[in-house]
Amino acid sequence: MEILVILLVVAALIGFVVVLYNRLVRLRNAYRNAFAQIDVQLKRRHDLIPNLVEAVKGYMTHERETLEAVTEARANAERMREQARGAIGDPAAMARLGQAEGALGSVLGRLFALSEAYPDLKASTNFMQFQEELTSTENRVAYARQAYNDAAMDYNNAVESVPSNLIARQFGFEPVGMLEFEDRETIQEAPEVSFR
Repeated sequence: MEILVILLVVAALIGFVVVLYNRLVRLRNAYRNAFAQIDVQLKRRHDLIPNLVEAVKGYMTHERETLEAVTEARANAERMREQARGAIGDPAAMARLGQAEGALGSVLGRLFALSEAYPDLKASTNFMQFQEELTSTENRVAYARQAYNDAAMDYNNAVESVPSNLIARQFGFEPVGMLEFEDRETIQEAPEVSFR
């Protein structure tokens, strides 16, 4: 009888560990999948930028510095995206990606602000199409980033909460970094409309 009680207790403990471990695995897979969605949208964004720069070049001949800054920021953001893909959730990689994307958003905001001084450019259907596609992609990136941060927060809560933190430590589950973009307001702010 005593052996049966011990076996039941051991079986219950093993079952408890398995349930907690499986929950951590599901949460880890959820934040990784959420990052994959960000990756797709950032790749789309990065692929649109060279076409936008080409569409703008003919109109903004005196703004070469801005165009070069956009190209350089895009290349840096693409490098950081590739690095983050290899280290999904790594707090340092997520911070570097966030900084690079924030810098890219800032320089794109500057490009769109400069475009206001070029009426022919603003009337160009190519420019308007690329601007619309980029804005649409920005919205998708924001949505995907929020989904990633939500999944990462759920995972971090499980990794840091009792009793799953005991299992997490034993099996190498570490907290992951959130993805915050700096200076995103420059591209996400709605333009002011005036009827004067």
